Amino acid sequence: MSLLSPLVSLFRSSLQPIAPFIWFNLSISTLDLVATVRLCLILRQIREQLYTQHVATHGVKDVEQRSFVKSLTTTLTVVYAGEAITAPLLGIPPSFMQSGVYPGLYAAVQGVIDALPVVPGISAELELPLSIIDGFTRAYLLCNLIPPAVLTHASPAIASSPWTLLLTSLITANFGFLLTNALSMLHPTPYTLRTPPELQAYGWTTADVWCAPLITALYALLTHAQPFWAEAHGVLVMLLSSDNGGVKSVGAKDVEAVDPEVARAVCGLLLAGLFAGRTVKNFGLWKSKGTGKKLVTEEKTKTQ
Repeated sequence: MSLLSPLVSLFRSSLQPIAPFIWFNLSISTLDLVATVRLCLILRQIREQLYTQHVATHGVKDVEQRSFVKSLTTTLTVVYAGEAITAPLLGIPPSFMQSGVYPGLYAAVQGVIDALPVVPGISAELELPLSIIDGFTRAYLLCNLIPPAVLTHASPAIASSPWTLLLTSLITANFGFLLTNALSMLHPTPYTLRTPPELQAYGWTTADVWCAPLITALYALLTHAQPFWAEAHGVLVMLLSSDNGGVKSVGAKDVEAVDPEVARAVCGLLLAGLFAGRTVKNFGLWKSKGTGKKLVTEEKTKTQ
């Protein structure tokens, strides 16, 4: 708890609306702004990396002129494509149909990022600290933004269904990059249909694919978001607890739910560790004490 308390406070403060947005009654927080800048930056970095690869291999053949509309379309696809699938299935309007505040924020930040004369390449020095930030922004997505669409649903059958909760998390968090990769939207060439890495051999091992339902499940388990998770929490405590060599009789009603803010901090800490570990592995930082070289990848797993 001594470790989680600062994280809880950090989450709480980072979710407060900030100036100048608050002057216009816009509830954009520090976390929103950081996540938006991070996503727009990494997408530009990937586009430039793929451009360099293509020119080195094929020259400027089939290279399209750079377009802000294309880059913005890619960004909005990453952010909202998953919600565009799950929201109609749940019978609710997607958020981008209810308000243009956050699409406008992505458009503004994307415009600023694209206008920069140069951005740093993808490197270990940059990705390692940003991967920790990714963990906390992703925790907010998987704990606070996606679950309410299911948990507050008008249909009791949907609101209490753990399968619906996990499937919604899986699709909403992953379909954006799945579609982006399938259409080669980050490449400098015209759109081309191709098999995304997530659907290729061992694509299921991609951390972003399986961490979405896993973290949502953990959050639901700790907070007793649905009756199933309350019962599961009780069973887990019963199996893990013992008294004089015998198993205690512990039911779901005997196990208290964890405070949602503490549960979110736990999820953020786990994701930060997962993403930091992935960065260390991708750059081979455990093999060399030198600085990591730029990572050349064709596709990028989600950062938002």
